Amino acid sequence: MGIGTIAALSPADERAGDILRLRREIGRMQRRRSDDATLPLHPVLQDLLPERGLQTGAVYSVSPSPSLIFALMSAVSQRGSWCAAVGMPTLGLEAAAGFGIDLSRLILVPAPAERWLAVVSALAEVVPLIAVHPGTSVRDADAARLAARLRDRGCTVLTTSTWPQSEGLISLHDPHWEGLGEGWGLLSERTVTLTAQTRSTPRPQSLRVQLPGGLGAIEAAPVTAKDWAPELVEGSEPAYPRWAVA
Repeated sequence: MGIGTIAALSPADERAGDILRLRREIGRMQRRRSDDATLPLHPVLQDLLPERGLQTGAVYSVSPSPSLIFALMSAVSQRGSWCAAVGMPTLGLEAAAGFGIDLSRLILVPAPAERWLAVVSALAEVVPLIAVHPGTSVRDADAARLAARLRDRGCTVLTTSTWPQSEGLISLHDPHWEGLGEGWGLLSERTVTLTAQTRSTPRPQSLRVQLPGGLGAIEAAPVTAKDWAPELVEGSEPAYPRWAVA
């Protein structure tokens, strides 16, 4: 795994050796702790969260959508910071690049199995933003220890599972693809609703965006009459997803 290349750890029988190699590589990177209160978000996504960014030292539970994960990583990567994805072997690098993620600063640990928590803890030393699909459930005590590490290092985690004492939930729902006709055409862009609920804003906040847009990245969804006045659209009524902060 080199600083100037994509760092990928392939699954192996001797997973302890993988962890040791990861720790040695992390020791060479030596990231300084960030004093920023938040990590940046793409301009289209900033109204989703009250701080207009992801809080540092926090854990967010998110939908297991590669597009959503890439969208949340994009602004952090574009400012020159490292990102990591743990336990996500099917992530597409071409799609990541389309969202503006710098592949030379993307660490992939596709199959850590039961050692995923040790991998995340080690990466938190040098990587400001980590996405993880946990291989096992997390105990409250382990979550508390990791939370202390994240606060100390200023690292933020996006997890695809329910997490004890998470800062908030970010979900992707109501997808609609454009480009298909009656049995013909090509998928072009997908319009989705993103909804976030955090500890400081218990009322859900939603945005309608394109993931991906026509150019393969993040775009604001076109405003419709229903967006401006849903009560004027026959049969429409406001609806909010069911949320429960872990």
